[in-house]
This record gives sequence, C-alpha cells and structure tokens, in this order.
Amino acid sequence: MEVRAKKALGQHFLVDQGVARRIVEALEPREGLRDLLEVGPGTGVLTRYLLERPDLDLKLVEIDPESVEYLRAHYPGMEGRLLQADFLRLPLERFFPGPYRIIGNFPYNISSQIFFKILDERDRVREVVCMIQKEVADRLCEGPGSKTYGILSVLLQAWYGIEPLFTVEAGAFAPPPKVRSAVIRLRRNGRDSLGVDPARFKAVVKTAFNQRRKTLRNALKPLLPEGADTSDPVFDLRAERLGVEDYIDLTRKLFPGDQA
Repeated sequence: MEVRAKKALGQHFLVDQGVARRIVEALEPREGLRDLLEVGPGTGVLTRYLLERPDLDLKLVEIDPESVEYLRAHYPGMEGRLLQADFLRLPLERFFPGPYRIIGNFPYNISSQIFFKILDERDRVREVVCMIQKEVADRLCEGPGSKTYGILSVLLQAWYGIEPLFTVEAGAFAPPPKVRSAVIRLRRNGRDSLGVDPARFKAVVKTAFNQRRKTLRNALKPLLPEGADTSDPVFDLRAERLGVEDYIDLTRKLFPGDQA
C-alpha cells in the first residue's frame, strides 16, 4: 500500500535513508533513558532504524490512519507500541510516568505547538532530536539581539540546551517542501526551578514579544501591577535585547511576592 502525503497534516515524507540514519544516530545511548517516543512516524523511515536499537524502548504516536495502517503492515510488533492519536492532545503521563526522550520529523505547520507541549512536559522530556523548518531551527538556537530571537527561543533555552546538527535539502523528501529543513537536538539543562512562577515567566516573555517594537515599559502594560515601578533602565529596552536570566530577573521585579 502507498501512503499519500496530506497537505492538511503538513506531511512531507523523508525518503533519504542516509539522512534518516544520521537523525537516529544523533540520539546517543544514555544510561537510564530507554523510553523514547517517535512523533509522526509516517511511513517509518526513522522507525526502521530505531527498532534496531537495543538501548531504546520505542513507542510511536501517529494521527494519520493511513500511516498507521502502513506501519502495522510493514513493521511487525507494533502492537502496544503504536498509538493512533493526536500528539498535542495525548496525556503523555499515562504512557511515560518517568523520564523519556522524543524524536521525530515534526510537521512544519504545528512545530511550535509541539515545542509548547514539550515545555509542559519538561520535567520528564530529557532530550529531543527533531527535524523542523530551518528558519524555525535558527530561531530556536538564536540568542539576544537578533530579529529572529523570539518567544520559543527564550522559553526553550530556559530549560534546554539547543544544538544545531545539520541541514537537510528539499530533495530528501517526497513531496519536496518549499523550504530547507534542519535537525536540532535539545538536552535538558540542570535547572530544576526558575526561582519565579513559571506561568508568570511565560506570560512576561510572551507579552514582551507580542509587541516587540515597543519598549518593555509599553509592551508589558497589560501585565504591570498597579503602581509598578518601571524606572529601571531595563524597561527602556525591547524584548529581543533580554536573555533568559534577564527575563527571570524581570519577572521577579514585576511579581516579587510570587513563589517559584
């Protein structure tokens, strides 16, 4: 049987076996981290190499019924491994009560939503190896001062070290996308707490970047408590000038009574 790439699902199937091997090899053996979730396996180009790894206990989540049927037909032993479900709605704690890793060629149209889900799971998701649109990959790896530095750059870098691995050209896919792709690796850093309320931190970052052309004094007005002191020079800056630690300090200044 053949699986049709569906535009509504953002499907571009990787067909270059060499690239598939490199992605799987980027997931290095790590003691105590056997559990792995592959997101959107499609026709199983990564799955075949993952199943060869004795150091991994693989589960897969796929939303496309046609792909699920293909995987079950071509890869024996999918029973108990393969979940037909929407990753964004999946109660992951039911399947991974302890630490685990994620791998996948993420659909470009929902990659940001996937990363927000990973942030929600940050206490258990210790590592991510994924292929995404190169423009998005560059943004996630970017530091303060860049025009492409944004909300997810700050939020992910607060909890993960992000490493660009390699670029993938459009010809490696069927059908070829109109953009280049890139593989990145996220590894959980040693931070257990921000020292501020994580929800407040996220709100400050998102509100600052939602009006990134304004100074923080004006961009953050919707969040400022009544009578908030904005005389600190940091409020003269724009969102892209602040790093992770700066945003933590800013959250602490705005909400000094909150507990981490």
